[in-house]
Amino acid sequence: MPELPDVEVWRKYVDATALHHEITNIEIRAPDMLVGISPRLLAARMRDNRLEVTKRHGKYLFIGLNNGFWLTLHFGMTGRLSYFKHSRTIPAHTRLFIAFSNGFHLAYDCQRKLGRIALTVNPDTFVRQQGLGVDALDPDLTVDTLVRLLRKRHGAIKAILMDQHLIAGIGNLYADEILFQAHIHPQCCAGELNDHSLHKVFRAMRRVLQMAIERGVDPDRLPASWLLLSRHRGGACPRCRAGLSRIKVSGRTSYVCPRCQLQDEMASATRGARR
Repeated sequence: MPELPDVEVWRKYVDATALHHEITNIEIRAPDMLVGISPRLLAARMRDNRLEVTKRHGKYLFIGLNNGFWLTLHFGMTGRLSYFKHSRTIPAHTRLFIAFSNGFHLAYDCQRKLGRIALTVNPDTFVRQQGLGVDALDPDLTVDTLVRLLRKRHGAIKAILMDQHLIAGIGNLYADEILFQAHIHPQCCAGELNDHSLHKVFRAMRRVLQMAIERGVDPDRLPASWLLLSRHRGGACPRCRAGLSRIKVSGRTSYVCPRCQLQDEMASATRGARR
């Protein structure tokens, strides 16, 4: 599933390709993916205008038009964007097709149709209406803020990290990576972790998300020390080469190193005085 790093890469992709060109045609090929707007109205509000600016919050991409509206995309499980010239290269599962005056096109491709397409007049209002938490890379999200957020929660730390109403942008894959880098078991109770452990979570979250963006979320460019590359049946820990355990956390498949993320640490991580 596209998570914060993937959506940030798509945001930069739009910046580098599709901005400042007049929109000459719009095709909505999956009307059932629209939220709060009809295909006819979406097309009317976008046609003859230009995409001018982009923003991202969590897993949502906002693309601002010169008329004040913002195209709003959520990528679901399989969403992606493609900017191309020749119509014969249109992706097979295109759900939204935009033609520009320069002869190029932008396609929103989403095989499983689990994404969402909307139009909003204010991304900040949209974020509030959706009940989304602070973006995981928001500069205002400090380590102290994160500690206060997590200290109040009694669920598994992985489930808390993936709760979009608390912290927006982290999904199943990157939650596993963050906790692996922090040496914390995903079933640890968030509210019982000490400050040292929560600080490790914060540092790992920032480091993992920022590096994934810098490397273009390309698996071939990610560090060999990352869990993500071994996150499959039969995978081995990139640190100690122990076979990875495959468990369920809040119904989501999780991969854990039985040596680097010891179950015993669920208890030991809570010991000691809290600062």
